[in-house]
Amino acid sequence: MSIHIDDINTVLDALPPITLDEMKGIRLMDRVDSKFVAPAFMLPDLLRNMAEQFKVQTHDGVRLASYTTQYFDTPALDMYMMHHNGKLNRQKIRIRSYVESNLSFLEVKNKNNKGRTKKKRVPVASSHLTSIHDLHDEKTFLSQYSLFDSNTLVPVLANEFQRITLVNNKATERITIDAGLLFMNYKTGIETKLDKLVVLELKQDGQQHSDFKDILLRYRIKKSSFSKYCIGTMLTNPHVKNNRFKKQWILINKKTHDTI
Repeated sequence: MSIHIDDINTVLDALPPITLDEMKGIRLMDRVDSKFVAPAFMLPDLLRNMAEQFKVQTHDGVRLASYTTQYFDTPALDMYMMHHNGKLNRQKIRIRSYVESNLSFLEVKNKNNKGRTKKKRVPVASSHLTSIHDLHDEKTFLSQYSLFDSNTLVPVLANEFQRITLVNNKATERITIDAGLLFMNYKTGIETKLDKLVVLELKQDGQQHSDFKDILLRYRIKKSSFSKYCIGTMLTNPHVKNNRFKKQWILINKKTHDTI
C-alpha cells in the first residue's frame, strides 16, 4: 500500500516547525548514519508518535520537500562496485537539488571503515548535466576530492523523491524520511518507482541515545542497509553485478509487503 500525500501533509501540519536557519547547527556533516526501511502505510502513524519529541523542518510553508539527484560514476561503475564488493571506504558523487528552493550542489560523499560519513559540496548552476565537461570551476573541486579521474565520470542514474526532515527537541539527532522514490537509468532508459516503502535515516554525531530508535523499536523496524544509488542501479540496469543487493532487496520486499 502506498501513501497519499494529503494524508501525510495533514499529519505534518500537526507537528511543531523548525526553520532552515534553526537547522543550520544540526547538519552533522561528519556523522554516523543509520538507515531503516518501512512500509509506506506506516508513515502517518509513525509521524504521529514523533510529534511530542520532534520538530519538522519547514520552509515557506513546505514540510514535504521535493528533491532530485543525478549520480555520476565511471563507465565501469567503479563506485557502484566498491559498495557491492563490500569496500568499507567508498565514495559517491552526485548533484543534489532542492526543487522548491531552486538550489543544486555538486557533492562528494565519502564513507570510511569506521562507518562515518563526510560530505563536501559546492553550488552548481544546473540540477542535471549532459556531460561532466559541462562543469567549469567545479572540476577543480572534483579533482581535489574525487577518488577517480573527474574526466572519466559520466551521468549514470537520476532519482526523484520527497523528503521529510525532523530534529528531536534535544537537537542531538536529525531524521530524514524519503518517500515516492523514482529512478531513471541513463544507459538503459529503464524507470522504476518505489511507492510502497519509505527510507528513514538517522544522522548522529556519535553514538548517543536515540529518541528515534526508541520509537522504531515499538514498530519493530530494524536497521537495514539501503543505498538509493545502488538499489536504483540494480533495479534499472539488468546487466550489472547485483548478488549482494538482490539479497537485500528480497529482504526489503518481505518487510514492506511488496513484490519484485
